[in-house]
Amino acid sequence: MNPSPIRFGIVSALQEEQAGLSALLQQPVTERIGMRDYTSGRLAGHDCVLVLSRIGKVAAAATVATLIERFGVTHVLFTGVAGSGDPAVAVGDIVIADALVQHDMDPRPLFPRYEVPLLGLQKFSSDVHLSDRLLLVARQFVDEGFDQAIEAGDRAAFRLQRPRVHAGLIASGDEFIHQAARMAALKSALPDVLAVEMEGAAVAQVCFEFGIPFAVMRTISDNANEASPVDFMRFIDRVAARYAFGILTGFFRQS
Repeated sequence: MNPSPIRFGIVSALQEEQAGLSALLQQPVTERIGMRDYTSGRLAGHDCVLVLSRIGKVAAAATVATLIERFGVTHVLFTGVAGSGDPAVAVGDIVIADALVQHDMDPRPLFPRYEVPLLGLQKFSSDVHLSDRLLLVARQFVDEGFDQAIEAGDRAAFRLQRPRVHAGLIASGDEFIHQAARMAALKSALPDVLAVEMEGAAVAQVCFEFGIPFAVMRTISDNANEASPVDFMRFIDRVAARYAFGILTGFFRQS
């Protein structure tokens, strides 16, 4: 019996984060389900489905469940932006999740803090093979493609030096963290956190429950403090979208 063909679900929260990818999709076919457009096609010889999840854990979970059940994806890649969760992680850096946790999951006293009820897990590990491939391609992008992808004016505006690529814990919650005190409290409770965002751990839980390999990549857009909303959309358009395009196209061309 032949193994099932590989089909990637490529998910982002915002339209700008997939800029350019849809234009590369060969033989695209779009189907609208649950207020989302799922576009199937071929990307660098790989069968893919592109979709925007929108923002938040529920939106991300619904999107990924549909990808798996309706479109039969066998692997999921989630890209987007995040706030820094560690002093060593700077704006413009890239974090590849090795695990994800829902920082707003608190079912005490029924279950321990952060543990997803009935699953017995606080953290969901990403697929090692997919994440290692993303790490490799992201480092190649930083070394070889960063200067071409990000214009000098944008590098200056966002004070981007040579970005670094990190692997570690990402925390997700239905909260845009923009206060230093809130970030400090979260860091105290979860010292290993490198980045904070609003979707990844929900994607991780759905993929875990369906047995689907996944990887999550985040570009650091802010420091999760009072300055976080400043030029947020410009950063996504001028920096994060170009990171995602360069890294994902490299990922598929090298696969």
